[in-house]
Amino acid sequence: MEEKQKLERARQVAQQFEQVGVIKSIQPYGNGHINDTFLVEGEKNFILQRMNQSIFLKPEEVMENILGVTSFLKKKIASAGGDEMRETLTVLPDREQKPFYLDEDGEYWRMYYVIEDAICYDQVEKDEDFYESALAFGKFQQLLADYPAKTLHETIPGFHDTKARYEVFLQAVEEDVCGRAKNVEEEIEFFRARKETACVLGDMLAEGKMPLRVTHNDTKLNNIMVDKKTGKAICVIDLDTVMPGLAVNDFGDSIRFGASTAAEDEQDLSKVSCDLRLFRIYTEGFLEGCDGNLTDTEIAMLPMGAKVMTYENGMRFLTDYLKGDVYFKIHRENHNLDRCRTQMKLVADMEEKWEELEEIVRSVNGQNGHNR
Repeated sequence: MEEKQKLERARQVAQQFEQVGVIKSIQPYGNGHINDTFLVEGEKNFILQRMNQSIFLKPEEVMENILGVTSFLKKKIASAGGDEMRETLTVLPDREQKPFYLDEDGEYWRMYYVIEDAICYDQVEKDEDFYESALAFGKFQQLLADYPAKTLHETIPGFHDTKARYEVFLQAVEEDVCGRAKNVEEEIEFFRARKETACVLGDMLAEGKMPLRVTHNDTKLNNIMVDKKTGKAICVIDLDTVMPGLAVNDFGDSIRFGASTAAEDEQDLSKVSCDLRLFRIYTEGFLEGCDGNLTDTEIAMLPMGAKVMTYENGMRFLTDYLKGDVYFKIHRENHNLDRCRTQMKLVADMEEKWEELEEIVRSVNGQNGHNR
């Protein structure tokens, strides 16, 4: 569909939401890769999105999760004297009072109010940015600590089931559909030698050693809205992957991406390491945001969350390389292999710095008295 047709279609859909009124302009918005997003400007401004059904197979369940979580957050924010219109997303109903609009082509659309005078950052420009994102994701955990996580749908089943992903990896090695396994024997052995890493968190959950929580599952900096005037994080966005999960995984994915000294696809592995200073900054913000709502075991396992998420992503990149690059978009030959190797280097670096990582968590936790 051409750009002009897309915009006209979006304009027609926007008018199916009762709050919209007269539309002054409509245009593509943001740089997300999953959903089609538009900025609708009028007396008030709105975000309109067409949901990607190739990734989210049950859009109604996604919206049920989002509506449940945002409604819960609004009550918590209001009772604390906060601004519920700025500190969480507001889902707008269509004219039939559904939290989405289903068009004649079977496409699902949703609409939110724009959070005004706020911005997202794609990259950490200064330490405060990373700290603020940690604070926001920690507060997200704190506010939702008593939400019944089991009532949420799994919008992407098995998303962080590392043990299951390990089995998929072994199958890809065995099938070797592209004949690539012989080129990556060292990489394959790296993940095989760390099978326990694939199992540790899932086993702890199964044994009741860690609680199931509401987790965001995409804890990148650009999923935080930051107030333009104060520079403070105000709202966690992109709630499509909010599911039952482990708090340490949310922490770990942020570290994997944000505390690395190099890009995810850096080819010069000498540039790749886990920055202990950034690890400390994020730990300080996350524990402050959680405000005592993590158990002692969860706090102690934060470094393991970072290792497991890095291991899992590296294994996924290698699995995709073995399958012929069918999942992650690549922009050069061996792109997934490059990504895999940066994650391997990070895992190995974390292992070398393990005592330091654990000591950082202990000292930050001790300073702030967050353990319980």
